[in-house]
Amino acid sequence: MANAKAGIIWSAVERFSVQGTQFILSLIIARLVTPSDFGLIAMLSIFMAIAQVFTDSGFGSALIQKKDRNDVDYSTVFYFNLGIAICLYLVLYLSAPLISSFYKEPRLIDVTRCIGLNLIFLALCLIQRTILRIHLNFKKIATISLISMLLSGTVGVYLAYIGYGVWALVLQTLINNFLLALLFWLTTYWKPLLVFSVSSFKRLFSFGSKLLVSHLLHTVYLNLYSLVIGRFYNASDVGYYNRAYTIAQYPPVNLVMIITNVMYPIQCEHQNDKKWMIETFPEFIRMTCFVVFPVMVLLAIVAKPFVLIVLSEKWIQAAPLISILAIAYMWIAIGTLNNNIINASGRSDLYLKAEVIKKVIAIVILIATIPFGILWLCIGLLIYNLIDLVIIIHYTKKIFPLGYILQLRACLPILTLSIISGLISCVVNVISGNNWIILMGNIIIFSICYIIGGRYICPKEIKLLLSFMKK
Repeated sequence: MANAKAGIIWSAVERFSVQGTQFILSLIIARLVTPSDFGLIAMLSIFMAIAQVFTDSGFGSALIQKKDRNDVDYSTVFYFNLGIAICLYLVLYLSAPLISSFYKEPRLIDVTRCIGLNLIFLALCLIQRTILRIHLNFKKIATISLISMLLSGTVGVYLAYIGYGVWALVLQTLINNFLLALLFWLTTYWKPLLVFSVSSFKRLFSFGSKLLVSHLLHTVYLNLYSLVIGRFYNASDVGYYNRAYTIAQYPPVNLVMIITNVMYPIQCEHQNDKKWMIETFPEFIRMTCFVVFPVMVLLAIVAKPFVLIVLSEKWIQAAPLISILAIAYMWIAIGTLNNNIINASGRSDLYLKAEVIKKVIAIVILIATIPFGILWLCIGLLIYNLIDLVIIIHYTKKIFPLGYILQLRACLPILTLSIISGLISCVVNVISGNNWIILMGNIIIFSICYIIGGRYICPKEIKLLLSFMKK
């Protein structure tokens, strides 16, 4: 358990130092470029995301889940990942004119061909990163990732400042992923053997293939909005949605990943200990929700002053989208924990079934909301995320007695406390029209209310959180 605590601490460092730096740099660059520039990159997100899912093909999770993994397994996956990445880059390169024609954006030809190189850089270090995750060595991951992000981010901000526009974003990602690949190779003591085992590939693929299809469905859905908005609206609208999505999903994704990066490998090690899995799951829910729920409720409240202060007036149309998506993505916390416990148990088949059902419903909601504009697309996302949670818990119940009532009891007190704290903090919105006062006043009052209420409602979570902060 000591390794788990250390892993969570370094996972937190990695997520908030690297992702936090990336997030702040993206906000700085957003002030220097136009929504249209961000929109161009977002238009390519669905193609890059799908390519990355195929590059990994679920083998990363399969290696973590497999107890008797060896160098032959690692080498087999490495060559497969790299080969797929090269093939997919060639497909992107040749398809660039078609992508440009689809969006009616001539600039996308060169942008697509350059940004596609990221696939090869990422494939080169997938195994090294997986090995470090298996050994809970998030300290090294954090160090490498932070160095890469700081160097590439500095270059990106400078290029945006001198007027490179969309190319500042392209070159920043290329430099970041190149440095990641280089540093992982220089500092991780693993090199591929000159071997490709068909039997190893088949064993890993039997588990990973289901995750591949599941992740593919989820990835297509997440990026389908940028595709649809780019096709039916314009690059600026894609930019507004992309900024709103990036800001709204940043807290829950990173906070949840801090815990799941560490706990998923540990759950895989305890996959045969059903009692341990059942007893620890509600604790994971309470701890995760205790951190995620208040942040998301607060973000929904302060979206407008946040946008005006941080991004400037030109991004104001993203503010209502942020408020809606903040409420939608707060449920990622519980959904991800359910996904992980299913996969850790080796039941990727149930995970796949759940994803198929969820994504059919998701596409129906998307089609129904397209005619009504971007705001209703985001409301549709909120409805989908609630349905997503209902479905995934249903499949968790097929393995463990962790049903709706148990999970609701775990998170309901924290949700209630977050809502009450938010309603009290909104008094600042009534008495002041200054954006700085509204933003800081809401944060301060909300925090005071939440901490005071948390001392009585969630004392265990506060104690655990404080112990992590001290370390």
